[in-house]
Amino acid sequence: MKRLISALSALLIAIIATPAAAQLRVDINAGISKPMPIAVPAFTTPALASTVAGDTAALGRQVAEVVSNDLASSGLFKPINPSAFTTTVAYADVLAPRFPNWRTVAAQALVTGFVQVNGDGSITVGCYLYDVFSEEILAREGFSTQPAFWRRAAHKCADAVYSRLTGESGYFDSRIVYVSETGSQTKRIKRLAIMDQDGANHRFLTNGQNLVLTPRFSPSQQTIAYMSFAQNRPRVYIYNIGTGRQTLVGNLPNMSFAPRFSPDGQSLVFSMAQGGNTDIYRMSVNGGTPQRLTSAPGIDTGPSYSPDGSKIVFESDRGGTQQLYVMNADGSDQRRISFGGGRYATPVWSPRGDLIAFTRMGGGGFRIGVMRTDGSGERLLTDSWGDEGPTWSPNGRVVMFFRSQRGGRADLWSVDLTGVNERRIPTPLDGSDPAWSPLLP
Repeated sequence: MKRLISALSALLIAIIATPAAAQLRVDINAGISKPMPIAVPAFTTPALASTVAGDTAALGRQVAEVVSNDLASSGLFKPINPSAFTTTVAYADVLAPRFPNWRTVAAQALVTGFVQVNGDGSITVGCYLYDVFSEEILAREGFSTQPAFWRRAAHKCADAVYSRLTGESGYFDSRIVYVSETGSQTKRIKRLAIMDQDGANHRFLTNGQNLVLTPRFSPSQQTIAYMSFAQNRPRVYIYNIGTGRQTLVGNLPNMSFAPRFSPDGQSLVFSMAQGGNTDIYRMSVNGGTPQRLTSAPGIDTGPSYSPDGSKIVFESDRGGTQQLYVMNADGSDQRRISFGGGRYATPVWSPRGDLIAFTRMGGGGFRIGVMRTDGSGERLLTDSWGDEGPTWSPNGRVVMFFRSQRGGRADLWSVDLTGVNERRIPTPLDGSDPAWSPLLP
């Protein structure tokens, strides 16, 4: 996907906040129980014009719909039904909203904007956020892109609104890679697939001829590490999203699996079975000799780096049951951190660095939980029968995972850190093993 390039004046992209305007803020903990009413009318256009993605009036309606859906999905905002609007937004209203009309529908905040065609065929999407009661502008940004990528401009607008009203970075302009599944339980076909975080722009990356598992984004988001059963040999590969090229990571003689990139993208940690034992290794993405990081008897797998690259969390059954351990990036100082009862698996470090998400198995089910990096403060976020494989949103606020049903079906779901805002992520087929990208550049 092409990068979104800002092409507006400093006035358009500036973020403005006055002392009076700064009072409007969403409490990210209490906001779920009382989401902020927000109006997102159709974005207008200074001049109706055609593009390959539709005319600017149609794009304005679609941009507003995506922004509204993004904000609603966070659970912190309650977009007002457009049928309740008492006013139609004209181009002049973007810079001078008729605030009494928006107070009439009980909106606390207003998101409005425009879509226009530029001389080179690109489009500009302007995005404005207002405090309806103080009648102050809180933020205004502009994005220029090719018409085919209008959705990214909409996601960036939603991120700007989310960030300004919560004080946290957004997460809507991001992607998900996952394993798409179809077929019977005995003849399951698994393909790599990629999509926007809201399920749009879905496409398959592999053809299903070989079983694939555990896809993970590189920090640059241009490549994906995963395990493939190509030639009936389970080993780690890297997939280039731009070219579609798949490269074997080192010609290792034994089964390698569960890869994950280091924060700088220069190396991979993964598990490799050798001599009846499974340990965690580190190796350059360009190949070479793998460095062994663990050596305890049993199975060590599921490694995940801390954001600063100094530590690794992983799962191990060295003590008799699957538990979570943390070690330094060089393999030293290995210590257990899970003591809550049951078994623990699939740990992943939050991009904020403060929490570790995991799958907890016990009591007849699999559930998603989080704990602090020393193992304290453990709490479960889900209470279903088969939830596993967590992955973090770019801002560390939301966890995506997959949910298996008793009949064998699997779907992608997400839940925020309150454990309240749970929602299903649409996929064309069954889905498992999701991985959330960082924010797109």
